[in-house]
Amino acid sequence: MRCLAIVHQPDAGPGVFAEAMAARGVELDQWMIAETDEPPADPFGYDAAMTFGGAMHPVQDDLFAWMPREKGLLAELLERRMPLLGACLGSQLLGAAAGAQPRHASEPEIGWLDVELTAEGVGDPLLAPLAPSFTAFQWHSYEVTLPPGAVALATSPVCLQAWRVGDCAYGVQFHAEVSAADITRWIDDYQVDPDAVAMGFDPVAMHAQTEPRIGAWNQAGRDLCGRFLDLVAARREALA
Repeated sequence: MRCLAIVHQPDAGPGVFAEAMAARGVELDQWMIAETDEPPADPFGYDAAMTFGGAMHPVQDDLFAWMPREKGLLAELLERRMPLLGACLGSQLLGAAAGAQPRHASEPEIGWLDVELTAEGVGDPLLAPLAPSFTAFQWHSYEVTLPPGAVALATSPVCLQAWRVGDCAYGVQFHAEVSAADITRWIDDYQVDPDAVAMGFDPVAMHAQTEPRIGAWNQAGRDLCGRFLDLVAARREALA
């Protein structure tokens, strides 16, 4: 199995998802799309693709030339029904490619916050083991509306947290993929995010909240990635 990871900045890559894929012998290619227009291989030749987070906002097509190109590519991959998984900014970009509207959220969600599954989410193969609710690490100021024809799988008091379009394309607003090293870096560098500063983000308190949670959260992330890979494998088998 081959998977393409679209990465927008070095400290927001596949994280523990890469560990889950390595454990299963999945060939993972990472594409630093902000640094090079050329993907590692033909994007349409992979069995699945994932797109991850970043400090950019999903409405900044005018500031980042790669952003409209990525949305276009994701739209083509959706049309071909390739299994897809977007996290945070990746979910917002994937949602835009599916016809949804990214927008500024009513308030930032930064830190460990509660997420509740919908009735559809409780029965979804990717998210069901997290039912009925879970505490997730988040870091975002933007959200995406539900794409046309998509199913809402999880919500928070602020926004849509997970959705599925078709049977194999998912967006998750929370950071199931984030590694312990990356989450430490984000907390230490919080001052680069004006919204975090404005809300009075406390790095000492966030480190204290993170230390007892990150091990279990990383395992939950590996497990979620494993379930996604199961869906990819089932789709490959069905098409064989």
